[in-house]
Amino acid sequence: MTGFFSRFLRRLVLVATAGLLLLGVGAQAQTGYTQTRYPIVLVHGLFGFDSALGIDYFYGIPDALRQSGAKVYVAQVSAANSTEVRGEQLLAQVKTILALTGAPKVNLVGHSHGGPTTRYVAGVAPQLVASVTSIGGVNRGSRVADILRGVAPAGSMSEAVASAAASALVGLINLTSGGSGLPQMPTAALDSLTTAGSAQFNSRFPQGVPTSGCGSGAELVNGVRYYSWTGTLPLTNLLDASDALLTTLSLVFGEANDGLVSACSSRLGKHLGDYRQNHLDEVNQLLGLRDWFSTDPVTLYRQHANRLKQQGL
Repeated sequence: MTGFFSRFLRRLVLVATAGLLLLGVGAQAQTGYTQTRYPIVLVHGLFGFDSALGIDYFYGIPDALRQSGAKVYVAQVSAANSTEVRGEQLLAQVKTILALTGAPKVNLVGHSHGGPTTRYVAGVAPQLVASVTSIGGVNRGSRVADILRGVAPAGSMSEAVASAAASALVGLINLTSGGSGLPQMPTAALDSLTTAGSAQFNSRFPQGVPTSGCGSGAELVNGVRYYSWTGTLPLTNLLDASDALLTTLSLVFGEANDGLVSACSSRLGKHLGDYRQNHLDEVNQLLGLRDWFSTDPVTLYRQHANRLKQQGL
């Protein structure tokens, strides 16, 4: 009996040791999973920020990418201004990041209005950009922006009232995020996000934009790779206070959308998929509340960083 227990214990120790070794191998396999060749720069959308009151706009995403090896920077551009103004601000920050890191290029990842903002930088300085990824990007305009511009035409009293309200919101964002030194112009932001404004922008910067319908655009243009993904489910979590507004706004589209941008409008370059997410879920907001049966938004960013790594970017 003693011999039996002795053999049993030895085998148990061997199994446990093997298990620990396998766990170690698994942990090592994750090391460097998101370690891209070039730094990743995350770019917020309209009424966005880098971090406000300690809460990241890209909630939990920068840390998740850094933990597996990525160098991640979060840009702060005007919360509300034209694509061109935001793009110039981002370009200056990209040059600073390159100077600090010694890297020759960056991987730009933009959400919402951050999509066209990153495209501006890739358009004027493609030599500084390895890739552009647009997530829920307003690449061919938003029906919501069209309606807002329709009820608040330029020079009208309704525009003045709407602009004042938007300016107050921007002031609050600046106060809590440290972006008070940036110029703000809500009406310029609105014009950039309309279908007409987006068409004008795309005539100057067509790289990666699908030429028709809801297909994919060119993946590689001027040495820059273009990618996109989006959400198509406005109501994803009844505990999320923002879902009610996004669900209401989604009714104006008449096609698949995330509550603010249609799935077709968001497409850019190689389209990586549509997910059960709304416009805020795409950046893991509010505070991680999302559809529990869909892919974790943080996982999508990690997978994409690995995709860039595999591409040598």
